[in-house]
Amino acid sequence: MDIIELELKNLEEKYILNHVARQAAGSVMYQNGGTIILATVAIDEKPVKEDFLPLTVQYIEKSYALGRFPGGFVKREGKPGDFETLTSRIIDRSLRPIFPKGFNYPTQITVMVLSYDKKSDLQVCALNAAANALYISNLPIYHAVNAVRIGRINGEFVLNPTMDKMDKSNLDLYVSGTKEALLMIEMQSLLLDEGMNEICEEDFIKALDLGKKEISKACEQYTKTLGVFKKNPLELTLNFCQKNLNIDDYIRNNYSKEVYKIVTEMAKSERNTSLKNVANHIFEVKGKIEDWIFEDILFALETYKKELVRYQIIHQGIRADGRGYEDIRDIEILTNILPFAHGSVLFTRGQTQALVVSTIGSENDAQIQESLSDKVGNKEKFMFHYNFPGFSVGEASIITSPSRRELGHGNLAKKALESSIVDRNKTIRLVSEILESNGSSSMASVCGGSLALCCSGIEVRNLIAGVAMGLVVEGEKYAILTDITGLEDYDGDMDFKIAGSENGISAMQMDIKIDGVSFEILQKALYQAREARQHILKIMKEAQNKIILNSDILPSIEIFNIHPGKIVEIIGHGGKTIKEIIERFKVSIDLNRENGEVRISGIDNTFIIKAKQFILDLINTQKADLDKYQVGEIFEGEVKKIFDFGAFVGLPKGGDGLLHISRFDRGRVGNIRDYICEGDKINCKILGLNKGKIELDLIKE
Repeated sequence: MDIIELELKNLEEKYILNHVARQAAGSVMYQNGGTIILATVAIDEKPVKEDFLPLTVQYIEKSYALGRFPGGFVKREGKPGDFETLTSRIIDRSLRPIFPKGFNYPTQITVMVLSYDKKSDLQVCALNAAANALYISNLPIYHAVNAVRIGRINGEFVLNPTMDKMDKSNLDLYVSGTKEALLMIEMQSLLLDEGMNEICEEDFIKALDLGKKEISKACEQYTKTLGVFKKNPLELTLNFCQKNLNIDDYIRNNYSKEVYKIVTEMAKSERNTSLKNVANHIFEVKGKIEDWIFEDILFALETYKKELVRYQIIHQGIRADGRGYEDIRDIEILTNILPFAHGSVLFTRGQTQALVVSTIGSENDAQIQESLSDKVGNKEKFMFHYNFPGFSVGEASIITSPSRRELGHGNLAKKALESSIVDRNKTIRLVSEILESNGSSSMASVCGGSLALCCSGIEVRNLIAGVAMGLVVEGEKYAILTDITGLEDYDGDMDFKIAGSENGISAMQMDIKIDGVSFEILQKALYQAREARQHILKIMKEAQNKIILNSDILPSIEIFNIHPGKIVEIIGHGGKTIKEIIERFKVSIDLNRENGEVRISGIDNTFIIKAKQFILDLINTQKADLDKYQVGEIFEGEVKKIFDFGAFVGLPKGGDGLLHISRFDRGRVGNIRDYICEGDKINCKILGLNKGKIELDLIKE
């Protein structure tokens, strides 16, 4: 067993090597404070035939890590939660770029949280553990990777703050990289009392620079201390598709016009079909004679297509669809097109189209989250669900449960919009149905989502727009592209999604396919994105001014506070009272036992006001001193208040008693007011004394 201890910025990392999971290709037991994580790497030495990296990452939180039982009916960990899925994506996106080209061996990275101290940043710790398990493994990986989280507290950037300190931060910036380059960035502005806290481009660059320097220092330490424990690399054959120069020359000399035409075909399905058709034609005409393999022909066409796209951008300043570098595709916005949805927006940008629908709910509609870093029963009141059906890209595929990509895009849109909502106590669900996709459907979802909030009467601090930026680099030359298409994303070098208001950035996400991007390029991309954002926001504001609310179906809400001890009176025995209030007034009621808050929501505001008054009348009945009364005592009392469930009768020695409706004619009573009226004198008998309440029976004459 070997133990390595490292001092990083606000992290004290311990790595235990060669002690557990020793049959894995690589494994570490990672510790920071009381948090312990096991990270392992396993490889299947039989490669896949396809030309892609078959990497799978699983981040798993064990309930016992915090002394809990798993939630739900089955007391065993099952389907991963959203936080686990999103953390798996973060690890995948950070480590995938460091695999060598041509690596096509199925690889599994498993990260399990075994103990959690409620202080450590699980996403930072998990990435560092997984990266170093990979680094010391017998895979041909020679780059150390590190992650940092950066907060901004009282105007100062803080590296790797604890979870408690992050509650005081107005910035959440997660960065991963190697000693030389950044690999992945995720950022969100956090809402504090002073407002949205969008970050300006200059401050964002400063924060990135701070993170890059710390990552570089950490990677140096990993290289010096952990590098000596790296296992001897396996002898693996990398799958480099060998170019057949004869095929390349033949395509360039005879099919350049066809490939150029394919490049200008915007839909992904059209491009793929056209390339295969050309490949089939070449195979039939020339391939059989020359003994060319169909896959080699298709690979040569794909390669030539990519070269053509990049050459036009870099050397001719022309994009595939004829736009300039900073041009944004035409935008069309239709609002509240669904008459019985609370709010809806159809946002179309070029060949990307998102239908975003807003629904306002009650406290009971909030999503209960159960990750280790959240409190038990933590309620998520703002949800953003992103759906990407196959037909949006012309593919015939069934709709199944959300993929990791769908969860990731929905989470990015949620981060972008969350801090713009004024009333964070409302339960809101946004759903983005992608109807057509050719570049950055997630950013179309952000734009549509911001307007969908307005369409459902939700007050926002600022409208939020999103745009996807691209980058193509050839030697010393580069081009930054605004509002990239799917083709430019696939054949480009960077995917840079930025969302924000007129004041700054509220959320962003960056993935890099090349070794690194200079801060000069990043800064230019940020400023170019700001110009695009301003253009889109202008169009969105015009659409906002034309919104006609679906007022007849929008729910209203009434919030007031009572003494917490009175909550039980609203609930009633076995929940009977609150059920009767809900049924009578057709409302939803949420009660907070801790602070006495009462929330009444419903479609008809008149019924909401009546329900509120009903509750106030109910809890204002006078409690009796139980010591003054005995079970069986008979008296004549005055009817004080009448409710659907019964009446309160004044007691002779002070206080009120409840005469339930079931005491009239053995419970077969339609309307109690047919029997008694307020002010009537009736004879009653005390049936029971319980918790300050007196239950009465009717003495019939």
